[in-house]
Amino acid sequence: MSELTKMTLAEASRLLKNRTLKSEELTRAYIDEIQHKDGEIGAYIHYAFERAVTEAKAIDERLGKGEQLGALAGIPMGIKDNISTVDMPTTCGSKMLEGYQPPFDATVVKQLKSAGSVVLGKLNMDEFAMGSTTEHSYFKKTKNPVDIERVPGGSSGGSAAAVASDQAVFTLGSDTGGSIRQPASFCGVVGMKPTYGSISRYGLVAFASSLDQIGPFTKSVEDMALILETLMAYDPKDSTSQNSKFIDQTAVLSGELAGMKIALPKEFLEEGIDAPVKDAIIKAAKVYESMGAKVDLVSLKSLKHALPAYYIISSAEASSNLARFDGIKYGYRHDEFETLEQLYSRSRRHGFGKEVKRRILLGTYALSSGYYDAYYKKALKVRTLIVNEFDALFSKYDLVLSPVAPTTAYKFGECSDDALKMYLGDIYTVPVNIAGLPSMSLNCGFDQDGLPIGMQLIGQRFDETTILRAGHAYETQVTERGGLYGREI
Repeated sequence: MSELTKMTLAEASRLLKNRTLKSEELTRAYIDEIQHKDGEIGAYIHYAFERAVTEAKAIDERLGKGEQLGALAGIPMGIKDNISTVDMPTTCGSKMLEGYQPPFDATVVKQLKSAGSVVLGKLNMDEFAMGSTTEHSYFKKTKNPVDIERVPGGSSGGSAAAVASDQAVFTLGSDTGGSIRQPASFCGVVGMKPTYGSISRYGLVAFASSLDQIGPFTKSVEDMALILETLMAYDPKDSTSQNSKFIDQTAVLSGELAGMKIALPKEFLEEGIDAPVKDAIIKAAKVYESMGAKVDLVSLKSLKHALPAYYIISSAEASSNLARFDGIKYGYRHDEFETLEQLYSRSRRHGFGKEVKRRILLGTYALSSGYYDAYYKKALKVRTLIVNEFDALFSKYDLVLSPVAPTTAYKFGECSDDALKMYLGDIYTVPVNIAGLPSMSLNCGFDQDGLPIGMQLIGQRFDETTILRAGHAYETQVTERGGLYGREI
């Protein structure tokens, strides 16, 4: 296929700006790639090819007139299908919202349109972002481009697979407990969960409002910095939005790590982790030490409580957020009912999938009278412990290094029928969401089957620049030695 689709965002942007490449040419190359591959991969739910070509031509005209546009202008990309788009359906991968057309654009979509990005379509996901495999989509299963017999991760599996298979330069996903970082790890791309409140959530269909965060998937860390520079901004329409620090491109690309202090929690390297994943993380730590950073083994004792606390908090918030889908205001409405109660129950029973109903039940139970104090209130106390422990750690260290997932991508069906096994796969990512911290996944190796392994860099709130600097330095170091893209790390 076209070599144009192999370029990073930074490379494509430079060619567009100096007029050696047209956005229409680049967009048509990606459309061809999607038409050739997506029947097998299944990354997209909705295509917007005609509109994308029109948008690309408009950007070419503006560049031809000498307008100075940003790095994202003319760049083809895709959007996870739980982010509202006024000119495309937003289904959240669910029968409940099949065919739903939002009356407004999410703030991130407005930002991308203002920046001149070309939207290729909407991307597949686990229903209402609940799942770790993208097997829970009502419409289709997305396959991992590295090995189509394996899952791409989830819930943003379509977003990760699109970038990994060169069906988009970059994509947007959402992360509630690892839904960007885990699929990025499984597919071998870069995925960022920014600080909670740093990117507007206005227009993101809520799963768990105190945990959800929109973030990008890219082909490189430099690309990630370019996108965050555009999206990290205060939004008065989002009550949780906060002023973010400016992403300093010069600092990100400096590669200087001398004196940086990195913590490696020993709890992340104990039971439950596959040997190739553990070895890759230890090897990555040694790479950082070779670049002048100091890596220490530390203890985060509260981490063992993070997973149960996460599933109580997230399910409780999901139970509340999804109460709005009642068959009356919008969404799926069952045809056969005699009473209002039957309308509610039958619409929800047939409109929601198995995993969504499981989490609604769990959350409703945790919030019910007699159990609120025992479960939900206690989970909130655990959240405070985790926040305090991370704060204490960041008083001594600049970053935390950890695995993203205990395994590489597993085959279809291996976890989807075992909810507990699937939930345990989030053990390294959920503490970040609980504490509202920024975190990035990037590839640090491959297992014996050639499957990607991701490492996670966790930073202090609103310190995405340090994460990006460390990630870019690692990426540059291993690429110069013939690794990462050559698969010899």
